[in-house]
Amino acid sequence: MAQYYDYVLGVIPLVLGGLTGLLSVAGLDLTAALPVGASVSALIIGHALFVNMPTQPTAESTEATHRADAE
Repeated sequence: MAQYYDYVLGVIPLVLGGLTGLLSVAGLDLTAALPVGASVSALIIGHALFVNMPTQPTAESTEATHRADAE
């Protein structure tokens, strides 16, 4: 099952290429569209790292998961 970080890793290149291409087709120069797409991609990375940061499972949460699976 795909999780949050799987989606983030998939969205980063889509936003970079898609937004850059969309802005370029809309009439913005490529030299201006590329930094905009890269900035939005960087914001997505920043959100994944600092707002919804990855955590290591602790022993307590691992035990709770195993107990829930056993029931």
